[in-house]
Amino acid sequence: MERLKSWFSAFRLRTLPLSISGIVIGACFAVYNGFFSPLVFILALLVTLSLQILSNLANDYGDGIKGTDNENRVGPMRAVQSGKITPEQMFEALKINVLIVIFLTILLIYTAFGHGYFLYSLFFLGLGGLSVYAAMKYTMGDSAYGYRGLGDVFVLVFFGFVSVVGSYFLFSKQLDHIVVLPSIAVGLLSVGVLNLNNMRDIESDKLSNKITTAVKLGKEKSKKYHLFLVISAMIVGVVFAILYYTSFWNFLFFISYIPLTIHIKKIISAQVSSDFDSQLKVLALSTFLFSLLLGIGYIL
Repeated sequence: MERLKSWFSAFRLRTLPLSISGIVIGACFAVYNGFFSPLVFILALLVTLSLQILSNLANDYGDGIKGTDNENRVGPMRAVQSGKITPEQMFEALKINVLIVIFLTILLIYTAFGHGYFLYSLFFLGLGGLSVYAAMKYTMGDSAYGYRGLGDVFVLVFFGFVSVVGSYFLFSKQLDHIVVLPSIAVGLLSVGVLNLNNMRDIESDKLSNKITTAVKLGKEKSKKYHLFLVISAMIVGVVFAILYYTSFWNFLFFISYIPLTIHIKKIISAQVSSDFDSQLKVLALSTFLFSLLLGIGYIL
């Protein structure tokens, strides 16, 4: 039972709602435009969740063997760092997880496109491969992009554009401008979650030579950068609701601006690492709420 708890801790379940935020929006607009498929939705969720778990395990492994996760780290103790799971066991779990992602991705692509869209299928197979690469190379290997301040770009692309536009395409088999602004908003908020994590770990990352955007900017500029990300996402949401207005329900997502506004105030007054850590769950769940209400507002 103790070993099972260690694995569930390594999965970092609190990150999962954030990972599916883009899928929720893509699915809701597929419903809105008459393209929705329940099976494609379920499989898209499973692929996304398995990729997020793969990323979490890879981060645990990569930071663990490099010594980045140490006594200076403020957040929850990682599995490899604690010794409850050995690096060898974690690496085996990564290999199994990659196989699960490959199986689910192929099943999703076949369900979405069948035999009639070979080039689309080929493109999404490549996209799936890039997603696996991005999930693992954030902290793993000598050229890990998370150690070179590139994590923000990857999160914006994969949590924003790939998640929202890609999932919508799986349903509709076409590109549609209606999902562009939502993908930007979700991407910016997701980068905000990463930035919070990096602001929390700024001192320990600096000592471990993990050069994140927060390390490059320093604490005060990172806070300004964070406010820019969250406020910009909120503005993009307002612009979208105005440009694509169909009914009063389109503004339902404004409810999510309540916790986001409180979050902004907390970040302005944040001073120590624990202040940032306490806001991680808040921003992640607020992003999910934003996505859910934005999508539902166009279905009602």
